[in-house]
Amino acid sequence: MIEALLALVVTLPAMALVDGFARPRSVRILRRLSGLWLLFCITVIAFGVVLGLSGNPALAAALTLAVHLLFVFASNAKNRILGEPLVFTDLALIGSTFRHPQFYFSVLAAWQKVAGVGAVIVLLAALSWLARPTLTLAITGAMVAAIGLVASYLSLHLGLFSKLARKPDVAADTAALGLLPSLILYWLRWRESGTRARLVQHAPRKPTNTEGAASLIVVVQCESFADPVELFGRPGDALPSLEAARADALQWGSLLVSGFGAYTMRTEYGVLFGRDEAALGFRLYDPYLTAIEDAHYALPHRLGVDRWQSLFVHPHDMRFYNRNRILPSAGFAEMIGEAHFATESRGGGRYVTDEAVAGRILAIAGATNDPTFVYAVTIENHGPWAPRGDARAEVTIANYNRLVCAGDRMLGQLREGITQLARPAILVFFGDHRPSIPGVSVPGGERHTPYVIVKFDAEGRIVTGSNRRIDVTPAQLHHAILDLEGGLVDR
Repeated sequence: MIEALLALVVTLPAMALVDGFARPRSVRILRRLSGLWLLFCITVIAFGVVLGLSGNPALAAALTLAVHLLFVFASNAKNRILGEPLVFTDLALIGSTFRHPQFYFSVLAAWQKVAGVGAVIVLLAALSWLARPTLTLAITGAMVAAIGLVASYLSLHLGLFSKLARKPDVAADTAALGLLPSLILYWLRWRESGTRARLVQHAPRKPTNTEGAASLIVVVQCESFADPVELFGRPGDALPSLEAARADALQWGSLLVSGFGAYTMRTEYGVLFGRDEAALGFRLYDPYLTAIEDAHYALPHRLGVDRWQSLFVHPHDMRFYNRNRILPSAGFAEMIGEAHFATESRGGGRYVTDEAVAGRILAIAGATNDPTFVYAVTIENHGPWAPRGDARAEVTIANYNRLVCAGDRMLGQLREGITQLARPAILVFFGDHRPSIPGVSVPGGERHTPYVIVKFDAEGRIVTGSNRRIDVTPAQLHHAILDLEGGLVDR
């Protein structure tokens, strides 16, 4: 018992020290004290659980600290690459790291992967050797964990943290409260927001100007698509199809996405469901966790599932972000995933090419004259842009430009293909987020990506209107699509 108590006493300040390395940091001590109290409660719980299972106080202390250090390391790496510390919603993606390891580990060198596997093996062997569970320490561990749970429960329900983390600002709250306290508080706020009033039902939009109504809507969310001229400041990197589309677009501009380098689902949710992040509260960090509750907000329902055939095209595993469950509820009648693309469509690369996706979209559009809505998500430009660990700026820029040009050619391919269909149509093309390229494209600056809306008349001719530039959020783009669908806007 004494040995366990001493180990816990040593662990508490050590946890505070480790948490102090989490980025970003702050010197606002008064708020930090509340964070320290919650951190200590979490530490007592974790220490008690490990102690009860292992029967080794020293191991309980070491493992509790090691797990926290792992969280801090992961959070700092994410903050450096994506400009955002760990959020509780990131933990929901742990399963995806095993199903799709290439998404998360492709940036690691071979020796780093080998070292990681070796470390796991050594850790498991050490745990097996050091663990010596006994009934006495099992009871002691249970009592310690219970004390931590009671202290946490009382602190949270007696209002100690009621005024903290009331609005989503993960960087500021992590700096003021610490990493683990902010993770816990954000999870609790998210749960609270999920129990509030449900969303108001919306009836499908009815066009008021059927003469100008489109019978085909193609929306393309292009992976990591950004203007290289804006990213790298080199006019020679301009994308010809993007420039041509901007010149002919009914509407174009910057898409004001919130994510950088990742978080495709935030942009996708905004465009599909039309809800700005300010209305989501703590759900904004991963709106797909609860998107199934918002199904009636989705574009297929707003267009009218009785009038429009809606298809979702994404050459990847539809279980990612639970699209396989969410999108059918959102009104998509058909899901076209990776199994629908031949091996040759990868073009020798890791992912299905943008050219193959464009071909599938045009095949769908050409197979029927009925009102058809196609929402496509590409993946060819997912990276990495530093093959074989060569991260020199000129190499990463060249590789990014090579892949983003594939997306640009896709835009031109769709524009030409829809023209040949000779039917009233709307083409919307945008990037989901900017790429994160160390030393070249880094967080902290602009985050916007380009978007264009090109309208075609019944003869397949492009309708430019006044060619207005309007910078919009993803949710505002959703509403622009709805307005244009019914011919309500003629710019």
